Amino acid sequence: MIIIIDLILMLIDLTYSIISAIIRTLLRPRLKSVDGELCLITGAGGGLGRLFALEFAKEGAELVLWDCNTEANELTAKLVREKGVKAHTYTVDLSRRDNIYQTAELVRKEVGDVTMLVNNAGVVAGRRMLECPDELLERTLLVNCHALFWMTKAFLPHMKARNHGHIVTVASTLGLFSTACVEDYCASKFGAVGFHESLTHSLLAEEGLDGIKTTLICPYIVNTGMFAGCKIREELQGLIPPLDPLYCVQQSMNAILSDQPMVCIPRVMYIAFLSRALLPWDANVATYRFMGGDKCMYSFIKTKEQNTNGHVKPC
Repeated sequence: MIIIIDLILMLIDLTYSIISAIIRTLLRPRLKSVDGELCLITGAGGGLGRLFALEFAKEGAELVLWDCNTEANELTAKLVREKGVKAHTYTVDLSRRDNIYQTAELVRKEVGDVTMLVNNAGVVAGRRMLECPDELLERTLLVNCHALFWMTKAFLPHMKARNHGHIVTVASTLGLFSTACVEDYCASKFGAVGFHESLTHSLLAEEGLDGIKTTLICPYIVNTGMFAGCKIREELQGLIPPLDPLYCVQQSMNAILSDQPMVCIPRVMYIAFLSRALLPWDANVATYRFMGGDKCMYSFIKTKEQNTNGHVKPC
């Protein structure tokens, strides 16, 4: 009898969730204020990280900027301060666990408790796996995936103590479905998605933690230069072009400020995600080949090798 009641309640919750999602899609959701929040952004020195910093600055958040490139990070801070917002910079190597923990403690002492954590930093080796040095493969996993554990262990306890906070994971659509020749990146982003979802379930399962939100962001290839040269079938490139960085960040901000648990950018990527789950393997392979997705990274790897003369510049 109890299981029947629980089943009915589950179906009611399921129906409510679906209807709510449809309404949020059709109507502009109410956005929360982050004025006065202390927001930490990794990879803040360029690409999406700098744009995230500027967008959070517009919303009035105080910023803690982490990057391995000191000069680029200071430039981001300068742009933020020109908007009248406080910015605190720290040079951090996210592949080193001890560096993360030490800098996190320094932030708490010098600035305060972080209430919004945007795990944005990411790297890719840009080599075929059998030709890639092990240390570059390891660095991709360390920065894109392992660092998420260390960042969360460093900052989540203080969020839980206050029942207030927001953790954002900038993953990728390549964490939902894969392609050839970027095994390190796909593995790290699949790990990031799995980590984020499990963390979210853990927070939801704990009573009294309704004040801590999470948002998973899965963008298609963003035109930041990270995947320069990547191309799908020429006839289809106009239909699914690389994302404009500002558009990607603005869509991400809408998801964050509306406490949306997950967002794929653009929305057509949900179709690719569903097809991977629902269609047979061979059907997905046929689709990839038609779109040119099976070899889309070939030109990226060639471009990467030409630009670095065989050496991949570390983050």
